[in-house]
Amino acid sequence: MKNKIILVFTIITFLAKADEGMWMPQLIEALNIKDMKKNGFKLTAEQIYSINKASMKDAVAIFGGGCTAEVISTKGLILTNHHCGFSSIAGLSTVQNDYLKNGYWAMKPSEELNCPGLTVTFIKRIEDVTAKVMTSLNPSFSEIQKDSAIKATIKNLELLAKKDSHYEAFIRPFYYGNEYYLFVTETFKDIRLVGTPPESIGKFGDETDNWVWPRHNADFSMFRIYASAENKPAEFSADNIPYKPLYSFPISLKGIEKGDFTMVYGFPGRTQEYLTSYAVDLLINQQDPLRVSLREKRLNILDADMKKNDTLRLMYTAKYAGVANYYKKWSGEMAGLIKSDAINKKKKQEDDFLTLVSNNPSKKETYKSLFNEFKRTYQEYAPLSKQYDYFTECLWGVDAFKYAATFIPVFNELKLKQKGKENKFDELLKKTQPSLPFKNFNKETDRKICKAMLETYVANTDREFMPRFLDSLLTVHNGNTIALTDFLYNNSSFIDNDKAKLMFNDFEKNASLYERDPMYLLASSIYLHYQKTVIPQIGYYDRQINELQQVYVKGLIENVKDRKFYPDANGTLRVSFGKVADYEPKDGVLNLHYTTIDGMVEKNKTGLEDYYVKPRLVELYDKKDYGQYADKNGKLRIAFTGSNHTTGGNSGSPVINANGELIGTNFDRNWEGTMSDVMYNGNFCRNIVLDVRFTLWMIDKYAGAGYLLSEMKLVK
Repeated sequence: MKNKIILVFTIITFLAKADEGMWMPQLIEALNIKDMKKNGFKLTAEQIYSINKASMKDAVAIFGGGCTAEVISTKGLILTNHHCGFSSIAGLSTVQNDYLKNGYWAMKPSEELNCPGLTVTFIKRIEDVTAKVMTSLNPSFSEIQKDSAIKATIKNLELLAKKDSHYEAFIRPFYYGNEYYLFVTETFKDIRLVGTPPESIGKFGDETDNWVWPRHNADFSMFRIYASAENKPAEFSADNIPYKPLYSFPISLKGIEKGDFTMVYGFPGRTQEYLTSYAVDLLINQQDPLRVSLREKRLNILDADMKKNDTLRLMYTAKYAGVANYYKKWSGEMAGLIKSDAINKKKKQEDDFLTLVSNNPSKKETYKSLFNEFKRTYQEYAPLSKQYDYFTECLWGVDAFKYAATFIPVFNELKLKQKGKENKFDELLKKTQPSLPFKNFNKETDRKICKAMLETYVANTDREFMPRFLDSLLTVHNGNTIALTDFLYNNSSFIDNDKAKLMFNDFEKNASLYERDPMYLLASSIYLHYQKTVIPQIGYYDRQINELQQVYVKGLIENVKDRKFYPDANGTLRVSFGKVADYEPKDGVLNLHYTTIDGMVEKNKTGLEDYYVKPRLVELYDKKDYGQYADKNGKLRIAFTGSNHTTGGNSGSPVINANGELIGTNFDRNWEGTMSDVMYNGNFCRNIVLDVRFTLWMIDKYAGAGYLLSEMKLVK
């Protein structure tokens, strides 16, 4: 009887909550549709994903390099987050036409602004190619041979999938390489800005409220996809026409209430739900604290300089947002994992798994040895991880180092040219040479960051592990990092506008002189040191850990029969489903599931810089002219929370109700819930969503661009 009780308890510890999971859309029919319908979903799996008919997948796109967008009209109008469109909006902005600060709305097609370099990518089909990939493997292969064979097979399958078409294709591993899937894609390159609220509204609360609930920011921006006359991808041209999508989301004006079904459809970036206790221990006690402390130093310097004038603010606003985003995310992740007692819970799962397989002596020994290998590997990996973080988050947090190091291949190609060999020198120099004066770099700001980073690095790194040239410079300057930094910034041509202009006028002629530039010498020394020493070792241990994880996850799937295992997020199309939900962040505190414009105006009255809004919004609020966008109580809601499992990359994702109608745009998670990348906790992990009714109110009432609503299908 005792053994049976243990077995039942063991199975229970592996059960996933109904809200947990990032599911592959082509498998919804087999794995999830029954659970979804039990939770209120009213459509079919084929309406979510189909390769034979138009479906929701045809209105969900990869926006740029790392966000999601949704099609909301028959004329290629797409909706995403303000922070997803941020870099494109910043790129179009100048001090004279500051679209970040003032917002922008095209009142006719000719006013829509081209966004160079911005792309939107749709998934055409997904195919399981596991068998095709695995057939290339021989049991006698070493791990290196296996890796090489898999890469070669993947490359051939990708080429075959896009042959004689304008489509692209890529293959990704799932479950740590136990399965492989092919994604055939279509990428549009003519993307134009249609509208964005002012930064004070799109980023209302800024870093004060980032990763925090309650939230009151209208985190959205709107773009339009343009295509050729044949409705195919084309480079920017005045002859292009608005894209005619296969599917666009209808938009609900009915609103939401607690307990309503919600589905998030997007491209989550990366999760690690099946990490062991050893990995979580490293994360909580070394990696996250170190990364947070290093980013905090950079943020303090950037914040102080950005407040000096608008030129510096525009120059560094995108960089600041990027640094701050994961600074706060890692902070919340730490707090959530500690609060959830994650290390001990992972240990319990591992012990229960061993108990589950204990009746089979072979399995018992295999998995006992596996966990011992995990322990040994992470013990050896930890010091390398620390060195790597001091490279990426400390030294490579200095723009001058990163920029100067980009000239390593330029000098290498020049040597080939001088020897009369085939080379790409001219092409590389043109690509690497910046526009002058520097657009997103200020010498004195970067000098301050360099001083802080070098001081921290030197204080925490043994000289024997440092790049050789840095050790030599420290010796020359008697270990004084301030004097060393000033020497670099006062004597380098790479980071000074006037000197750089002269340098690029005669770069090839005097290349031997510029190759001895102190900033270049140090930057190249740092880069090559870590590329030759630490990074190969990191790669070795990453492969070792991946192989161990592959065995562990396969073991979980084969032995824990009462759970459906979803693959970790890897930037591919996924569905998560849950419900509108409130939560208790701590004892005695209940956070409601929605916020209203009342809260935005109340925060504005505090006078804090992060809570500033332009007078127009307050004027509209005073009139209470909410129109059809108000809830049943006459309130104008801004955001709501749900129990959907999301992560980075889900920014901009459509949030859909039980009828398949758009109810909001996903834009964040609560601070306590950022731990969901490692361990989902349904008690307090929440995704944060901009209510689509507030988006429409901003377009119609605030911006006066109500003409756009005529393109949309509004459901009352």
